[in-house]
Amino acid sequence: MATSESRLGFSLGADYVSFEVDESVYPNEALYAACYVFLDRCFIYLSRHASGAVLVRLTAREAAAPAALDARAGEFGNELLSQVTRQRLSQSTARIREYYTAAALRAASAAPSVDDLLAELESEELLEDPLEIMAPWEETHGAKSGGDEPK
Repeated sequence: MATSESRLGFSLGADYVSFEVDESVYPNEALYAACYVFLDRCFIYLSRHASGAVLVRLTAREAAAPAALDARAGEFGNELLSQVTRQRLSQSTARIREYYTAAALRAASAAPSVDDLLAELESEELLEDPLEIMAPWEETHGAKSGGDEPK
């Protein structure tokens, strides 16, 4: 099977494109995340090509032109870069997330319990009605006029 080189520097076969990924630049976690995004688009094969490098082979699920394979490899490279950026951003903001999680847990532990809330309700004077909400209409506004009552 003859292989050729794509315009982006990838090795193109009849129905696949392959390239090396340098592990010192792209951590395995980022590589796996990028592979996961591409699972529905193509078959993905990873192998150890050399020390510190992973050979990625993207095989088309259906017949594909070399230009389409080349574009798919370029998209994979962009996704790989995106995953590395997400991973580094996650690492750089880890302390902030830990702080907010700890603060939320402290606030949750300081919240009153159901028993405390029930005890507070029992201690309040529930029969006070300063807005006269519980009073019948007749007491606050007078009795109805004689013509309005149903017979």
